[in-house]
Amino acid sequence: MKILSKSLDDTANLARDLVTKIGQAKKTDGQALAVCFYGDLGSGKTTFVQFLAKALGIKENITSPTFVIQKNFTILQLFPFSRLIHLDCYRINDPAEMTVLRWEETLADPHNLLVIEWPERIKSLLPKNCLNIKFTFVDETTREIDI
Repeated sequence: MKILSKSLDDTANLARDLVTKIGQAKKTDGQALAVCFYGDLGSGKTTFVQFLAKALGIKENITSPTFVIQKNFTILQLFPFSRLIHLDCYRINDPAEMTVLRWEETLADPHNLLVIEWPERIKSLLPKNCLNIKFTFVDETTREIDI
C-alpha cells in the first residue's frame, strides 16, 4: 500500500494508524515484532519513529540512535508490547556486530517492538515476518510511504 504524505500531520496520522493495526494484530511466533524502515537519508524514517513513539505514549525525545545504534523505551499504555527498541544500523559493517547488543535475546523477546532503520545492513539477522516500510523523498514536505 503506497501512501503520499504531504505533511507532518499526514505522517503522524499514518503512524497512529499503524500503532492501531499493530495493537490489533495477534502474534503467534513468540518473537519480537520487527518493523523495518528502508529509505535514503532524509526520507522521513526517524520522523516516522518519533510519531510512532508518540502514538505509543512515549514522552521521551526520540532522536536517531546513529552513534549508539540502539535506544530502548518503555511503552506504558496497554499494548501488546512493553518496549520500543529503536535501532539505526547505518554504522553496522558486519551483522556479527549485533551480538554486542544482545540481538538474539532482543529478537526472542515477544514484548519487544523493534523499529529498525537501515535493516539492509543486518539482512541476514532479520526475522522472516518483518513489516517493511519504504520511505521515498518526493520534495521538502512530501514523502511516499510504502507499507
